Amino acid sequence: MVNDNKQITVTSPLLPPLEEFTSYLQEIWDRKWITNNGHFHQELEKALAEYLGVEYLSLFTNGTLPLITAFQALGIREGEVITTPYSFVATSHSIWWNGLKPVFVDVEEETCGIDPDKIEAAITPNTVAIMPVHCYGKPCKTAEIDAIAKKHNLKVIYDAAHAFGVTQDGHSVLKAGDISTLSFHATKVYNTIEGGAVTFSDPKLYGTLWDMKNFGIRGPEDVAFGGGNAKMNEFQAAMGLCNLRHIDDEIASRETAFRRY
Repeated sequence: MVNDNKQITVTSPLLPPLEEFTSYLQEIWDRKWITNNGHFHQELEKALAEYLGVEYLSLFTNGTLPLITAFQALGIREGEVITTPYSFVATSHSIWWNGLKPVFVDVEEETCGIDPDKIEAAITPNTVAIMPVHCYGKPCKTAEIDAIAKKHNLKVIYDAAHAFGVTQDGHSVLKAGDISTLSFHATKVYNTIEGGAVTFSDPKLYGTLWDMKNFGIRGPEDVAFGGGNAKMNEFQAAMGLCNLRHIDDEIASRETAFRRY
């Protein structure tokens, strides 16, 4: 029974206090370093990896480029990718942008995620990967999905745009599969205005991801291959550090709103 006389105040620290953010801006100005793996970029990567309980994390300028780059980092160049139709368009777009074919499998009612019981029926000799989505912060059935992938020698890239700080069986859900990607768009529970990240456990992927998001440049006269530009700048990283201070309060605020509804 809900007590209608009880007053519940729900606030949102999605934007930090102005004076807090201004102090970061002054530091950026003092260093005269506004992008290309700056001080706050490095600080935020370490802080997020620790907060989220993952081995490695690579920051990106938005949440779509991690999805696109994940396939490239894992060497997936052709074939079919099993995914869910119940997601934002960026999920299937990332498959299309890589010249791959999305194969849609229906979701289950319990998690709104891809139904593991329907995955194997969609596997063909051309299948190379599975891209599930953790919808609304509800984890997919990762153990079942990862077991199917291992059985058929498939890569698994989790679209974890909704899964910031989500755990499963006492561990970060971001540890499932080969790679997980996050969105830090302003609409998310944690944001850097725009931004995103890739989380992974293979340390060799860090250098690969950096190359891919920094034009393939490894030195003043060394361009290893044709990469892109997907680096997070210092202003985004500063906003991320500010908001990380308040994230526990934001999650608690949303929990209060959820229970109220």
